[in-house]
Amino acid sequence: MSALLPTPGSDCRTMVEEAVFTACRLELMALKPGNVHIHAEGHGMTVTQFLDSAAAIAPILATPGHRVGETILRAVEATRGVAGCNTNLGIVLLLAPLAAAALCRDKGEPLRLRLARVLDGLSVADAADAFAAIRVALPAGLGEAPQHDVAEAPRIDLRAAMATAADRDSIARQYATAFADVFAFGVARGRSALRRGASPAEAASAIHLGFMALHPDTHIARKHGAAVAERVRDQAFRLERRLAVGPAFGGHSGAARRLLAFDRALKRRGLNPGTSADLTVACLFVLRLAGELPAGPWPPDDNRRSLFKPTIARDAQCLRSTRLWSAKLWWATATRSLTSISSSVRAAVPPKPPSARP
Repeated sequence: MSALLPTPGSDCRTMVEEAVFTACRLELMALKPGNVHIHAEGHGMTVTQFLDSAAAIAPILATPGHRVGETILRAVEATRGVAGCNTNLGIVLLLAPLAAAALCRDKGEPLRLRLARVLDGLSVADAADAFAAIRVALPAGLGEAPQHDVAEAPRIDLRAAMATAADRDSIARQYATAFADVFAFGVARGRSALRRGASPAEAASAIHLGFMALHPDTHIARKHGAAVAERVRDQAFRLERRLAVGPAFGGHSGAARRLLAFDRALKRRGLNPGTSADLTVACLFVLRLAGELPAGPWPPDDNRRSLFKPTIARDAQCLRSTRLWSAKLWWATATRSLTSISSSVRAAVPPKPPSARP
């Protein structure tokens, strides 16, 4: 699990920054019903905005020596500057303590043990900065809280404040439970998908749909109510059961068509399971630090952002037509099947005897 967990120093900072890029980009490559991804944008946001946001927050999250709350505020402000809207508040709230744990100077300890110490050390100042970040991001459906509202100055530390919202917000619940959903469910699910032959993007899809099926998405619940969120959870659960029969989640055209159909249905209704997507990024970050996901194609210099858009543009161009993409997947599967059948037939036919010479 901790094979590639970074050790202190410049290499540690580089690996954390790269892991943020990998997790954010891979989440955009995956088929995630209802969210923005390269197969279909939506909700008035684009893939480019999310890539710009990832480029903005990665070096901030990988900078040691800052409090978690300070990192959250700086990352959200940087996102607002490049994207002009809230693309990644949940991602930042989840990755900030995880990145701080990876940057800790205690060698040889599992990441989750480091994380527990980071969470235990959160302060009232961290809460004040996190509250300010939430006000900057202005997430949809925020509303008012009966106690410890983000519009007011906090009186308790950030972890305690998150615990008061744990029953209505899945990201807050991670702070209260030492990221139990991330480690015990999402990371385990991604690892299982990878071992069954799923690609990294398919593993990300499996994690995302799993979170959608596990709990009602709290982003949907805030915007549309608990009943709508529960109906979406039930739909995701039934779809997940149908797709679980394959050896590699999402690795065949039928799975892709169903995921894309679910994606279109959610976007037509304006339903965005954003919390499930945020949790997926956190899981991918942990899996990358553990060495269980390949690195992204980014060089160790400041040209990362210039490389993002052409890469994503090429991906989007190849996948712009859902019908064409599904047909390609179907044809690849059919070709493999025909090749297998042809090989079996050839093996079953006895060889012809050599012709007699005159």
